[in-house]
Amino acid sequence: MPAEATGVGCGESPYGDSYDGGLRKVARVVLLDPGDRILLLHGHEPEDPADDWWFTPGGGVEGAETREEAALRELAEETGITEVELGPVLWRRMCSFPFAGRRWDQDEWYYLARTTQTATRAVGLTELERRSVAGARWWTCQELARAHETVYPTRLAELLRTLLDEGPPAGPVTLDPEIV
Repeated sequence: MPAEATGVGCGESPYGDSYDGGLRKVARVVLLDPGDRILLLHGHEPEDPADDWWFTPGGGVEGAETREEAALRELAEETGITEVELGPVLWRRMCSFPFAGRRWDQDEWYYLARTTQTATRAVGLTELERRSVAGARWWTCQELARAHETVYPTRLAELLRTLLDEGPPAGPVTLDPEIV
């Protein structure tokens, strides 16, 4: 299931992350380029590359950092992109899924961000991320709507179309929970 679980940061677990169960606070980034393409990471189960999906950059809040700080740190670690303008929280989502042999329960906040920097290079992946993130790709809204691949959150094409047509919502929209 989703490598959205990746981006956790350094810690004590054998997976090279700090998640030890419970509800994990997560900051994700809906990163748009000047052409309104969205950046998604390609992830898979560490031991089964055929079990794959696409997801937004981001990961768990570490220590006393804010979600905004976590969003920017994770974006830099996973993509090398640091030249961003972080905007408002667009969406919030509760999700629960199996990944890398354990269950992940997350409270995710999705921040809007824009960049002109489109080259990506993962510069700070954890050991688990190195085993489960296969790359990144910029997607147009139309490409995303036609995609047959698994994408998280599951309604991302529709959510992106609304964002591009109407602009950011007045306040964060709560998405339906996703439990796998």
